[in-house]
Amino acid sequence: MATSYMTREGYKRLLDEINQLESVQRPAISRQIAEARDKGDLSENAEYDAAKEAQGLLEMKIAKMKDTLANARVIDESTLNTDSVQILNKVKIKNQNNGQVMTYMLVSESEANLKEGKLSVSTPIGQGLMGKKVGDTVQVKVPSGIIPFEIVDISI
Repeated sequence: MATSYMTREGYKRLLDEINQLESVQRPAISRQIAEARDKGDLSENAEYDAAKEAQGLLEMKIAKMKDTLANARVIDESTLNTDSVQILNKVKIKNQNNGQVMTYMLVSESEANLKEGKLSVSTPIGQGLMGKKVGDTVQVKVPSGIIPFEIVDISI
């Protein structure tokens, strides 16, 4: 799996979520399986099948999260600069087509949350902005076509 760059906050949040899944949800599913098993014939027990499937999905999710954590690199925010766009920078961009100004923080895929203004560096916009400087105009190919964005400001 590829290296995932994260903030300390994102790393801690992922670690907390794994702990919650392992200490709360895993035992709850085990209890559901035990209750369903106690009801008799497993060959026609839909509750047992559903609980086993839920257990499989949970274990897969935990494994994926642990893999992300194992390949994570926490970025030291004190080493960041604003000369060009890089991960963990806040970038103010202006859509040249409609004049709309937006500000995004570029983060890893695992931390992306558009409601919080956190945009993944693996998105078309994130990829287009990486390495660019204030005043540059980037042509970003999105499903609806090509959108020109001007980089207005880069901050931390």
